[in-house]
Amino acid sequence: MASKSGSNRLVVPGAKQALEQMKFEAAQSLGVQIPADGYYGNIATRDAGSLGGYITKKLVQIAEQQLSGNQR
Repeated sequence: MASKSGSNRLVVPGAKQALEQMKFEAAQSLGVQIPADGYYGNIATRDAGSLGGYITKKLVQIAEQQLSGNQR
C-alpha cells in the first residue's frame, strides 16, 4: 500500500487547497457525492475515474491558458 508521504509532494505551497476545491467542483458537476468524513472507499471506480479524468482535463486547460498568456 502507498503511504501518504509518498512521491506526491506538492511543488507549490498552498496548491493542496486549490486541488481540493477543484475536486469538489468536479464532483458537483458530475453529480458524484463526496463523503463528508473524507473516506473515499465507498466511491465507485467509475465515479473515481470520471473525477480523475475531469480534473486532468481542467488542469490541462489551465496550463494551456497560462502558456498562451491568457491567465484567468
